[in-house]
Amino acid sequence: MYAVIQDGSRDYRVAEGDTVEVDLRKDAAAGDEIVFPRVLLVRKSDDEVLVGTPLVPGAEVKGTVQGNVKGEKLIAYKYKRRQGYHRKRGHRQQYTSVRITGISV
Repeated sequence: MYAVIQDGSRDYRVAEGDTVEVDLRKDAAAGDEIVFPRVLLVRKSDDEVLVGTPLVPGAEVKGTVQGNVKGEKLIAYKYKRRQGYHRKRGHRQQYTSVRITGISV
């Protein structure tokens, strides 16, 4: 069984026991339970698929917050030749790591 959930502006394919890194940081401490009510699709078995229009009614995905993590570092480098101009900036995105504990329909 798996589900497709929406959080923020991104969609995630999750199954029970998976760990996902949600793009937006949540105001929750490690060990707190979090609920994702926006479920777009649930696949129960090979022949039973519930597709929402746009959401599956009564479906929700529950998870436990593992903690806040940082993504890999991205470098933005600007350069103009023969002008002596260059700028180097780095960025690390903040994520919330969530372990999926249950999918209910």
